[in-house]
Amino acid sequence: MRPPAAVVEDYLKTIYSHTEWQPDDITPSQLAARLELAPSTVTEMVKKLAAAGLVTHKRYGSISLTDTGRVQAIAVVRRHRLIETWLVTEMGYTWDAVHDEAEVLEHAISDRLLDAIDERLGRPDRDPHGDPIPDAAGTSAREEFILLSDAAVGHVGTALRISDRNPELLRLLERRGIDVGTRLRVDAQHPLQVSTNAATLSLPDEAGASIWVTA
Repeated sequence: MRPPAAVVEDYLKTIYSHTEWQPDDITPSQLAARLELAPSTVTEMVKKLAAAGLVTHKRYGSISLTDTGRVQAIAVVRRHRLIETWLVTEMGYTWDAVHDEAEVLEHAISDRLLDAIDERLGRPDRDPHGDPIPDAAGTSAREEFILLSDAAVGHVGTALRISDRNPELLRLLERRGIDVGTRLRVDAQHPLQVSTNAATLSLPDEAGASIWVTA
């Protein structure tokens, strides 16, 4: 069983991450799906988080972080993304294999070790999937973005972020030569077709919902 503090951090991180790349607050059903938990379990935990002053939530409504909850969420997000970056850069992990390891380590690593990792890596501002790494003060940089599936045919943009939720998709994109920083042109939607400097590629629709590019 995960310790209570780790459970709280998982909830806060998930709520925070939901609104990083789109504007809508997370709903209880979305939170339950993301955490792979029963809705009743999530409902009870959200009540506890609200009582602790970490989230605000109206019955049957969406959930948002309070200022206190946001500070705590950013701290765990920073740990998670720095650990992912460290595993890829220093430990030889591939970008499709770091998420689960980081999920465990983020709850155990000390601030001292985290800062040492951050310094060794040169204070990176992005993790291997393109998600911004907040600095020690909790701030992070962001460019204007658009989801690839929402981009008009002819749109040209640089891949800013690629979701880590599907390792199989990450492996497919790697085989196709698509990574954070790849320049993409949208040639068609439904089915999705893009061009890079090297090739014209057909991609599954899931890729369009998993890649964010510069607007």
